[in-house]
Amino acid sequence: MSRSAQRRHARSRTPRGHWRLLALTLTVVFAALLFEGWTVHEVDAAKTRSPCTKPVPAAVDRSGPVLRGIDGGEVSSAEAAARTVALTYDGGPDPEWTPRLLDLLRKHHAHATFFVFGSQAARHPDLVRRILDEGHEIGSNTYTGADLGSSSRVRFGMELGLTQKTLAGTAGIRTDLLRMPLTTRVDTLCGAEWQAARKAAADGYVLVAADRPGRDPAHGLVRQFSQTELAYYETKRLLDDPRADRFTTVTDAVGMPPADTRVSTAERWQGKALNWTVRAGDAFTHIMIWVLGVAGALGLLRLLSLAFFARAHVRRLTRPRPGAPWLREVNAPVTVLVPAYNEEAGIESTVRSLLASTQPHLEIIVIDDGSTDRTADLATWIDDPRVRVIRQPNSGKAAALNTGLAAASHDIVVMVDADTVFEPDALYRLVQPLAHPAVGAVSGNTKVGNRRGLLGRWQHLEYVFGFNLDRRMFEVLECMPTVPGAIGAFRRDALMGVGGVSEDTLAEDTDLTMALWRAGWRVVYEESAVAWTEVPTTLRQLWRQRYRWCYGTLQAMWKHRGAVVEVGAAGRFARRGLSYLAAFQVVLPLLAPVVDLFAVYGALFADPLQAVAVWLAFLTVQLVCAGYALRLDGERLRALWSMPFQLFVYRQLMYLVVIQSVVALLLGTRLKWQRMQRSGTAATQQLGKPVAERQLSSR
Repeated sequence: MSRSAQRRHARSRTPRGHWRLLALTLTVVFAALLFEGWTVHEVDAAKTRSPCTKPVPAAVDRSGPVLRGIDGGEVSSAEAAARTVALTYDGGPDPEWTPRLLDLLRKHHAHATFFVFGSQAARHPDLVRRILDEGHEIGSNTYTGADLGSSSRVRFGMELGLTQKTLAGTAGIRTDLLRMPLTTRVDTLCGAEWQAARKAAADGYVLVAADRPGRDPAHGLVRQFSQTELAYYETKRLLDDPRADRFTTVTDAVGMPPADTRVSTAERWQGKALNWTVRAGDAFTHIMIWVLGVAGALGLLRLLSLAFFARAHVRRLTRPRPGAPWLREVNAPVTVLVPAYNEEAGIESTVRSLLASTQPHLEIIVIDDGSTDRTADLATWIDDPRVRVIRQPNSGKAAALNTGLAAASHDIVVMVDADTVFEPDALYRLVQPLAHPAVGAVSGNTKVGNRRGLLGRWQHLEYVFGFNLDRRMFEVLECMPTVPGAIGAFRRDALMGVGGVSEDTLAEDTDLTMALWRAGWRVVYEESAVAWTEVPTTLRQLWRQRYRWCYGTLQAMWKHRGAVVEVGAAGRFARRGLSYLAAFQVVLPLLAPVVDLFAVYGALFADPLQAVAVWLAFLTVQLVCAGYALRLDGERLRALWSMPFQLFVYRQLMYLVVIQSVVALLLGTRLKWQRMQRSGTAATQQLGKPVAERQLSSR
């Protein structure tokens, strides 16, 4: 990397503020979902009444249906005047039946009292205002319709208080009327309900029950309905009853002052804020249902597509297409470039595994990029004429590769990482696709060498199930976006034609691959060319590595975005490959945190069994596809046991990496090269195995 490029990438303004923004956003979203679950799904609310332990006091049992005051054992009640019917409707407002009931009442010049749920009133403020505008009366049926007798002290207060705030925000009023949910006649206010009724009366509420259904309207009647189709036809029948002269509100029927009072401006704005919150929560919930559906469908489509194209890739390998040209064996000399910076833990194993290759006429160039350890010395001490060591000041990996490319003696160039060990036949197999004159680069099969431990197993599954299965699909669709730095073969003239390895991005391998596509070259995958790489052993190292990968990939995608409108191989690659990366490696991870929160919301508040069933079904599909990928790569299936745990830690880390990378890119932040501390464990764990065991994947 040149000094100017170094300076450009070293301008690091670490974007920390966005983490606080993300935490705040997720906190607000989670709080909104909690409130949504509390109100819509009535969490902490009894949906059925407990049996009464003792009857109501005798004074209540003999009282009228409207309890205006409760003072110890004394009860002040009222009932409707003769030939007067107080029509009351519980629940709602209902967007279907409330308007029909209002139309029916207007047709008969009748009035009624609507006992509304605060949660529904917040969602349908226009109906609340219409009820009042047409001369009807509003009462409280609590916020969610929870049984007040079984509610905690906190929920009792919120059921009543939130309803008042909602009415203040929707219509600017406060109501003194309360119908306790799950009650009808006064004798149903028994046991715990009676204690709740006393508490409500102490807060100034007038409790409204109903007369027995068989009571003659000629004697006066308080009639209770729900807001349903049955209520509509029962109301219609009652309005035609000749035994009643007036159909009016509760307060008018019993001779009380109106129950609605105006609220202050401050209370009205508090109510508006609550109503906006409720409607925003509703909108967000509905949007997230669609997002979850789309995300789930895309995730499932991706898994099925990977399996389908992997099978197509296998068929292509085992059943050559009729008329396909016969390709000669490639035995041309090969130059291997090994850029290295402080790689003393693994450089010797890497070079010796290359020297053990079955590929004839081999040249190995180790480019020491200003190492401060013994990397260059260890490579120099390998006594083999095929190995050359070039030392240069620290300039970056891209510059090191370009230095090696300038010194290469052969027309086929293989680029490898200095922490990777190779199967004896890996180089030979890797260069064979270059027999086709249109192929400019070949991706090898990278496997995890140090796969012991849970983090190593997770990365092992990701390499086999994610990276390598992706490469099989990209091969079939002819849109391979990356030839990995660990193992890749190139035509030297193709590399020179695109100006060598670019220093514009931190993902030089992805940038180079995309440049080759745009230059008209094909890029293919050779799954039998196996190399074992060392992966991070701590979450911190993994974060730094994937942050650099993701950030560099985003840079490369942006740099080559113009290929989308190009024709030929370049346009085909961009429209398929870049679209895939944008959808599944950028957009979905950005949505993942909120999707996860919504999944938790569904499990807690909606249908836990359904949520768990969907999660298990998706996990099963993943396990099946991962098992198929392991089988294709000749790997043991026992690694699958760690996959369910991967979804709770590893997945979250990966989408946080994408969020960090996108924010950093949008803020114009330049990252330094994040190098991983090597331990040489990939070589230790793989070279210590029998060759036959290591070559399972190539059989």
